Amino acid sequence: MTTATATDSGATATAAASGANATQRFTTDKAMSASTPPGRVSMLAREVLDAVHRTVREHKVTYEEYNALKAWLISVGQDGEWPLFLDVWVEHVVEEVASENRDGSKGTIEGPYYVPGAPELGSDAVLPTRDGEQGTPLVFQGQVTGVDGSPLPGAVIEIWHADADGFYSQFAPGIPEWNLRGTVTADDQGHFRIRTLKPAPYQIPTDGACGKLISAAGWHPWRPAHLHLKVGATGHEQITTQLYFPGDAHNDDDVASAVKPELVLDPRDVDGGQEVTYDFVLDRADRV
Repeated sequence: MTTATATDSGATATAAASGANATQRFTTDKAMSASTPPGRVSMLAREVLDAVHRTVREHKVTYEEYNALKAWLISVGQDGEWPLFLDVWVEHVVEEVASENRDGSKGTIEGPYYVPGAPELGSDAVLPTRDGEQGTPLVFQGQVTGVDGSPLPGAVIEIWHADADGFYSQFAPGIPEWNLRGTVTADDQGHFRIRTLKPAPYQIPTDGACGKLISAAGWHPWRPAHLHLKVGATGHEQITTQLYFPGDAHNDDDVASAVKPELVLDPRDVDGGQEVTYDFVLDRADRV
């Protein structure tokens, strides 16, 4: 593995800190749309508010419950957890609608911890890690093709995932900037090979406002182990996806509702680790 040096190693990772970093990254990297027609903004806003009003009326919400909700919404903002809240509990439906007409590989949510511009590592890549990075060695390989089966040379695969403690580089202290992140360019036949470490299941941060909701509702905060990827090629639609591992206790009740059967890998044991092959099929960007 490529070795990187950690900085700020004495700091402690917290939900509030990770949430604030996610909020800052979102406002830096994501352009707010100024082109949405006012009529559509009005329609969407009114329907969301109407749904809230129906809930209040149907369930006879009290002022005590309303004030508790109001205090919690304020704390979500103070903790910087709006990206976490929206990406965990809302994004999977947005993604479902956005990709419902695709013929190629399945996608799923991006989540709050994507960072563009990860180092280019070629078609046979080793993700950067710290000395002594924990996890089972994993070789992840495959081919990128179009829906007609033709290889897509030069396809770009961005990959990132959490460390063994469930934290992501650039969102928690003490982790090198590009730890467990990389950009891979497929070869002239669309093939790629990535060596990394198998991630572990983890809890979404629970020391902030989202954790309070989980506790109050009696939910669990677990996400199954997963790899994040963005895969694209010239003239084709980019997909954003996550890939999961069989046998994980939370594949069936992921807190983010992001697992799909097509996204569960089929790894095989090899000496000292695991190896898995997973191919990506991309739709043409100009399809009707």
